[in-house]
Amino acid sequence: MAATAGVTVAGQAGDMDGIIQDDRPLTLKDLAAYLASGCKPPADFRIGAEHEKFGFRHGTLRPVAYDGPDGIRALLEGMMRFGWQGVYEDQDHGRVLIGLERGKANISLEPGGQFELSGAPLATLHEICVETTRHLAETKQVADELNLGFLGLGFSPIWRREEVPVMPKARYDIMRSYMPKVGGMGLDMMLRTCTVQANLDFASEADMVLKFRASLALQPVATALFANSPFKEGKPNGYLSWRAHVWTDTDPDRTGLLDFVFKDGFGFETYVQHALDVPMYFAKRNGRYLDLSGKSFRAFLAGELAELAGERPTLKDWGDHLTTLFPEVRLKTYLEMRGADSAPQPGLCALPALWGGILYDDAALNAAWDLCKNWTAEERTRLRGDAARLGLKAKIAGRTLQEVAKDVLAIARQGLKARGRLNGGRLDETIYLADLDEIAESGITPAERLLELYHGPWAGDASRVFEALAY
Repeated sequence: MAATAGVTVAGQAGDMDGIIQDDRPLTLKDLAAYLASGCKPPADFRIGAEHEKFGFRHGTLRPVAYDGPDGIRALLEGMMRFGWQGVYEDQDHGRVLIGLERGKANISLEPGGQFELSGAPLATLHEICVETTRHLAETKQVADELNLGFLGLGFSPIWRREEVPVMPKARYDIMRSYMPKVGGMGLDMMLRTCTVQANLDFASEADMVLKFRASLALQPVATALFANSPFKEGKPNGYLSWRAHVWTDTDPDRTGLLDFVFKDGFGFETYVQHALDVPMYFAKRNGRYLDLSGKSFRAFLAGELAELAGERPTLKDWGDHLTTLFPEVRLKTYLEMRGADSAPQPGLCALPALWGGILYDDAALNAAWDLCKNWTAEERTRLRGDAARLGLKAKIAGRTLQEVAKDVLAIARQGLKARGRLNGGRLDETIYLADLDEIAESGITPAERLLELYHGPWAGDASRVFEALAY
């Protein structure tokens, strides 16, 4: 879809460096055109996979601080031997290494030191798994030298919030100050959660709408299949995905299931109207973050922010603002699936397989929407909470989530078969669903397996998870 007058989109859709803005103020249509710039033909669809993991010190099982000869900064520096380039932030005390980039992939630090790979947009799940395997091997090589390990879990199992070191990124300082004003567990979200995500493309506004609705309604299926955070501070927390529960009390302005997505007339401009009313965190000026927490982007658009008197936002400001919205599915110039706990390595390939199978085949997408299109807003909201607490034993519309998950996986499998993307061994992408098939068939989530160990062989010692789920 072409951009509106005054905004030219060039190169890869959604690439901020490829968007040239003239001097006139941005309009609502410009903001919608930015989202629409992600539209591309199905032949150009890609999948991006992201995952976070907890770093810990072998022996003590303590979280890893940023500084020191065996800290997070040393880990980042060590990764540069593999061709990663440093990403730096100018701060009052100098330039700070806050991430790495290599091609279209990057490694970033989450607020509590969670180590995240945001993979390149790739054509097949086989490529994603190669990328993920390479990243974990590189990370392990450097981490072993520093006596560090990494854990694939949705919530830190034994650490108290105050024990988790905070990473030196200016935007996180703003968020940490703002979070307690709007929710009870925002700091836990920042410091003690990890997720695995998948990013997928759309062909048109209509395609975006259908994908958004189906994936948003079915996000609790992923929450249940990937439920992997049953411990908090060394004890069972009463949930199978505590990470998912944390998101229900983080910030109601920017989280949730977005009921407006399911209403007639939803499209790019509707999402723009929503995003304009989500309070800001910041704007970046001269390489520094300006604290605008709680301020209105709508007022910014009108040039009415006292902190930036007479100044109006750029498309870069708009793109930055969109990254501060945290619904279960997020729209940027692509759709982000955000409902799953982080997982051991097979799960890092399984999540993009699940959503790629559903969203990248028209028959699969329509079948998935048929499964959930009659669910009410109340049922969707209840399912979100029940999936976090009960996993596949949750119910909706007279069915268990286990039954729904089996149907969803069957649809995803057909979608992946229809894609016909084969690896060197002539196997298609359905191979990455095997672990999810086992979970759905048994009805037992990863979290329930961990609880069985906790109450059995581990004799109440939740720290044993550091052995069981370390990469």
